[in-house]
Amino acid sequence: MDLTDPQIWASLLTLTALEIVLGIDNIIFLSIVVARLPPEQQAKARMIGLMGALGFRIALLASLVWIIGLTKPIFTIMDFALSWRDVILGVGGLFLLYKGTLEIHETVEGDHDGDGAGKKTMSFAAAIFQIMMLDIIFSLDSVITAVGMVQNLPVMVTAVVISVIIMMVASGP
Repeated sequence: MDLTDPQIWASLLTLTALEIVLGIDNIIFLSIVVARLPPEQQAKARMIGLMGALGFRIALLASLVWIIGLTKPIFTIMDFALSWRDVILGVGGLFLLYKGTLEIHETVEGDHDGDGAGKKTMSFAAAIFQIMMLDIIFSLDSVITAVGMVQNLPVMVTAVVISVIIMMVASGP
């Protein structure tokens, strides 16, 4: 990775901004989960949960980069060759379309659950587990986007680390 290459810096800035925008939903759900803990445990749960999720994101990025490198055709029909890279990007694209449609639906229709339940408490371990699971689920869109945008794993990892640090700062007192 050549740090003097403007394309590297442009990719890093673009991907970091995208990771932050796609991470806003993470912060909202993180705040909801952490609010169920006693005040003295909230900051610790937030940090442990986000650090665990960061580790998972990096592992997922590395796995997807490896899979994306699989460009050898699985099969060929006439002149059309299909590789694992094509399959992963196709499935990832479909996931992003689904998630985008779901987000638009939620924005237009709103949340009509109206259960009216009060604030429930939870254990510290349950809160960390929920934080990590929610972050993993909500980070799939950003990880797939990162792999589709940038072919440089160190740039992707750096963007993810920066965005998680920003989420840590933005999510807490």
